[in-house]
Amino acid sequence: MRKTRWSAATGCAAALVLMTACAGDGESAGAETTSASPTTTASSTTAATTAPAPTTEAPRTGIYAYTTPADMSPAVADIPARVYVPNSDANTLTVIDPATKEIIGRYNTGRMPHHVVPSWDLSTLWINNTQGNSLTRIDPRTGEPGESVPVEDPYNLYYTLDGSQAIVVAERFQRLDFRDPNTWELIGSVNIGHSGPNHLDFSPDGSYLLIGCEFSGWIVKVDVASRQVVGEMNVGGEPIDIRLSPDGTRFYAANQSRGGVMVIDPDTMTETKFIPTGRGTHGIYPSRDGKVIYATNRLSGSVSVIDTETDELYVTWNTGSSPDMGGVSPDGNELWLSGRYNSEVIVIDTRTGEVTHRIKTGAGAHGLSFFPQPGRFSLGHTGNYR
Repeated sequence: MRKTRWSAATGCAAALVLMTACAGDGESAGAETTSASPTTTASSTTAATTAPAPTTEAPRTGIYAYTTPADMSPAVADIPARVYVPNSDANTLTVIDPATKEIIGRYNTGRMPHHVVPSWDLSTLWINNTQGNSLTRIDPRTGEPGESVPVEDPYNLYYTLDGSQAIVVAERFQRLDFRDPNTWELIGSVNIGHSGPNHLDFSPDGSYLLIGCEFSGWIVKVDVASRQVVGEMNVGGEPIDIRLSPDGTRFYAANQSRGGVMVIDPDTMTETKFIPTGRGTHGIYPSRDGKVIYATNRLSGSVSVIDTETDELYVTWNTGSSPDMGGVSPDGNELWLSGRYNSEVIVIDTRTGEVTHRIKTGAGAHGLSFFPQPGRFSLGHTGNYR
């Protein structure tokens, strides 16, 4: 923990927040579908630190240069803002109006929906029905589910940088299935060789990806063109979400049972730093300006804010519930997260770290997607945009 280096020179005024920093103790969070009972009440604040206020400006450089509030694609101009919440244990989808914070739709899904994924061209959303072996299309203009497509074990879904191929993460088969995103026909597969592959991100040019293997403690590097494993590393614990740093030089990987965020050098496939955050570190989301990332600690009931320039912890916000997966609002002022073990969604003000709303959804609320968001295209997951 340290005092912020933020100043007016960065284009944003610092917001003073009083929060307790929760360091991880390395306790295992268990498998993706294992129940747990973390605290549901935010603890009192006992320590003061300064965290950065979100900004709306960013230079036209870096991985997230085109995901600022001004970068909404013309393709989504007539699409209303909605928050889509798959409830994995209830086999349902909850749709929320983010402006009113009201639930405006409830729908049945296939078995065990884990994520709602925006397509590469931003034209549709896909519910990943893992045990139902199907993808269900959502029309973002109506917010309603439609046809389902048979696809084997779609735990998660990504797209190559050019959008020519969809990558289905078939977790229980330990493989990546490269498919035609229009017909969903299989093009080729990659055997990952370790149990629990589930979240990934791409290099700056999309030539390779890194994927975390939650149940075995490995991170694997895959060449996209050849569809071959070209590197791997045993990091121990349970590596979950992975995101590329704003400058494209390294990857961040949440480690659930080690209770923190690993910094990974993709060239040498080594862990160069470990940032303790809290128990059950799971999801990673960049701010709109890319100056920080938000790491969710679903067993601590907290969210940690990390400086992407120094890879140091600013502050940990005690949120209560079990913050899991989600995304930042288009203006950057709210962080929407599923409360995995509390059947709810929590909304956090990124300027203060305070939880402003708790919205009851369904059992096993998981891969929440706020759509649309700024960006030229989607690389999948709950909304990895560039």
